Amino acid sequence: MGTLALAAKISHDPLIVASERAGPMHGCRRDAIEGLRAIGDRCRALGVDTLVVLDARWPVLGAYRVNGAAEFVGQCTSRELPDLVHGLAYEHPGHPALAIAIARAARSIGLAATAHDDAALGLDWGAVVPLRHLDPPCRFRVVVVSAGCEWHTMEDSARFGLALRRAVQAQPDTVVALVASGSLSHRFAPPGELPAYVNRVWNLMLEGIDHELADLWERGRWKDACETLPMVAEAGFGLGRMHDTAMLLGALGWDRYTACAEIVTPCWGSCGTGQVNALFPVTPLPPTWLGLDVFQAAAPP
Repeated sequence: MGTLALAAKISHDPLIVASERAGPMHGCRRDAIEGLRAIGDRCRALGVDTLVVLDARWPVLGAYRVNGAAEFVGQCTSRELPDLVHGLAYEHPGHPALAIAIARAARSIGLAATAHDDAALGLDWGAVVPLRHLDPPCRFRVVVVSAGCEWHTMEDSARFGLALRRAVQAQPDTVVALVASGSLSHRFAPPGELPAYVNRVWNLMLEGIDHELADLWERGRWKDACETLPMVAEAGFGLGRMHDTAMLLGALGWDRYTACAEIVTPCWGSCGTGQVNALFPVTPLPPTWLGLDVFQAAAPP
């Protein structure tokens, strides 16, 4: 049997890359980097061998998609911010069997989902940027899930998270960390105003939304947190409409999750957007939620 050992909401703030390089921005995201490294250290302490990344930077139409390549080797340059995120080399082993199992489990509960083994898909910066600090030795196997979901429902993505956990638990000898790579509010500052917002959220309302959501997580108020997600997606311009977070919480039990989150790197502003690194303890699932039997076996392909 496989194990979901750790879950986290993590940042792929592009200034993490600028912080690594010599120049005026060097060190500007030290706290964020230390938070990612701390989460990576926790993964190693728990015996994690596979990272499943819910990438809000991977936009998708139609089916949920799972990148199940046998290995990921290449260089990443962001199409949105090539001046900040460019030439990032990556090399990670994949876990095709788990990717196939995730898509199969999602289909078993009526969701359209496909696993892809095309190495040409590569990795986008929503995965590459945090992986540089979560896994600097590049020893973890990696599976990436599309979480830039403009046309899916929040409930479907929560159900996808449950299917993902079922697939992990059915996978022999696999210890998984599930990480949702995305922001909180995501109102990016326009080009002419960007310098003034390097370390700020776009406005006080969005900053308040970010802090309120993180506070709900920290206090374990999951019914309120789940009800707030659509507001963050709409009023807060949530990246990928917050479906990375919906999948993460779905894997943990959605509004019936019982633990309290640990805020590893407190909320910060970057270029107008809101960011956080947070850990979510993995607890047993309730027997049923969202009308599903959580222990139902995945259907055959």
